[in-house]
Amino acid sequence: MENPNIIVRVATTDDQHYGKTITDEMESSAKARGTGIAKRSPEYVQLKMEEGKAVIAVTDKGEWVGFCYIEAWGHDKFVANSGLIVNPAFRGHGVAKAIKHRVFELSRQKYPDAKIFGLTTGLAVMKINSELGYEPVTYSELTDDDEFWKGCRSCVNFDVLTSKNRKNCLCTAMLYDPVEKAKEEAEREELRKASATLSIRAESDAQLHPQVMVAIDGQMKQTKKGRKFKENFKLFERWLRFKRFVLLKSGKDNVSGGSAPSNKRKFFLFNLF
Repeated sequence: MENPNIIVRVATTDDQHYGKTITDEMESSAKARGTGIAKRSPEYVQLKMEEGKAVIAVTDKGEWVGFCYIEAWGHDKFVANSGLIVNPAFRGHGVAKAIKHRVFELSRQKYPDAKIFGLTTGLAVMKINSELGYEPVTYSELTDDDEFWKGCRSCVNFDVLTSKNRKNCLCTAMLYDPVEKAKEEAEREELRKASATLSIRAESDAQLHPQVMVAIDGQMKQTKKGRKFKENFKLFERWLRFKRFVLLKSGKDNVSGGSAPSNKRKFFLFNLF
């Protein structure tokens, strides 16, 4: 983080006086973006602080900088890091990223077996999530807890969500699955061991039988790596723009009494996202 005077830490009861300031900024920020978020009262935010399920950023002089809290759903099988907000005076200093990393760590500590997920329309948040190991997923992979989805009622795009039977919307769903990540790490470790073994054998063989391997056309060939979300973020941005175009257009068609989106377009969209 660029500003060394900003402290990012787990919130406590001593921070409860920031509650109204935080919720007021959440509301005004949502209005400025033209989107909606689940409205929270100062009392709810204060409860999260009391439970040790929130992260706050403040200056060394006690000025509020940013905030985010944890919510558990589906009998603690799913966890969401919600309500991320940064004081406008401190935006552009890496505060959001620092808070996201800290609240992710806190979530893993409190709910080590839970899947951590989020819904967002912000590309900056998506990039931070991808750094933490989140992957874009379909809505069917998120919690089916009705209480979570009730929080979308205050969003201006709620009619899009309901028209899609909670299977899609303008937000991108992202998920961190600790079980899958553990499997991936185990596979990487096996590959590292296998690679080290092959390197030792190859070095030994080269010393005994030195040789050069050249392709038929005289060019060295390299295997291309598989595509990954983090390395193809610009392509993902283009997909998001297309997704918004299709969903918003279909919403307008439904409101005006026009025809519904074709099955072909629905099939493409839901398989793409």
